[in-house]
Amino acid sequence: MKNTIETYIVDAFTTELFKGNPAGVCIVESAINEDKMQLIAKELGLSETAFIQEDRDLSEYSIRFFSPKTEIPLCGHATLASSKIVFEKHPALNEIRFTNIQGLALEIRRQEALIEMVFPVYDTEPQSTPEALSDALGIDKIINSEYNHEMKILLIEIGDAILLSQLSPDFEQLKKSHHSINGVLVTATSQRDDFDFESRHFWPWSGTNEDPVTGATHTFLTKYWSSRLNKKKMRSFQCSERTGFMEVELISNDKMTIRSTAQIIFRGELKYK
Repeated sequence: MKNTIETYIVDAFTTELFKGNPAGVCIVESAINEDKMQLIAKELGLSETAFIQEDRDLSEYSIRFFSPKTEIPLCGHATLASSKIVFEKHPALNEIRFTNIQGLALEIRRQEALIEMVFPVYDTEPQSTPEALSDALGIDKIINSEYNHEMKILLIEIGDAILLSQLSPDFEQLKKSHHSINGVLVTATSQRDDFDFESRHFWPWSGTNEDPVTGATHTFLTKYWSSRLNKKKMRSFQCSERTGFMEVELISNDKMTIRSTAQIIFRGELKYK
């Protein structure tokens, strides 16, 4: 039995090396246990590492996502990174499908230079933001505050994208300010000519302090901003230090698409036994 795993690091949601969100991608030939996957994700130290295994043929795979701290049911940038690897390894493929731990089928299509991912659409509902949490973020004025149950993420809309890019949270105080969420997503309308809205995702409760570019949050961000901007198709910019972008489109009440690209920066073999 092989004691190594074919492993990649891929910068997702960017056209530039060392930008966007780096994800680990491990191609496993046979199932490995959760404890081992968690140790590997912790060792790589990236916001998420995806473990993919071929199911029926070259176009169907199971996929699981782990942060350095815990398993994550759905991760957009690691899905994009995994798609980039599969398409690079199998140039004749134009469509692939990943199935996650919840049995959710993720349809992926190659569209020239972009990769398109079909994701579910999730709702948000009003929920107040604790004062201690807004203080830890450095936010004085909140336009709106809502909560997404599927991801257990608190969404906070503020009125200034420049302030959003300048936020420097106190992460120790942030962790203490709330005890039942996985992350907090701060968002604002964009002042850039080629983008509609911007966001940053802080998640010291379940991952790293900040996720550089987060595809999964757009499962509810897309519907949220669609209703506010009266648009179905939008461009999103994540104004973290590394930055990243994606095109999102609301195609039905329960489906949306995310389009972007990724850059492979590392390939190797990881020893796991």
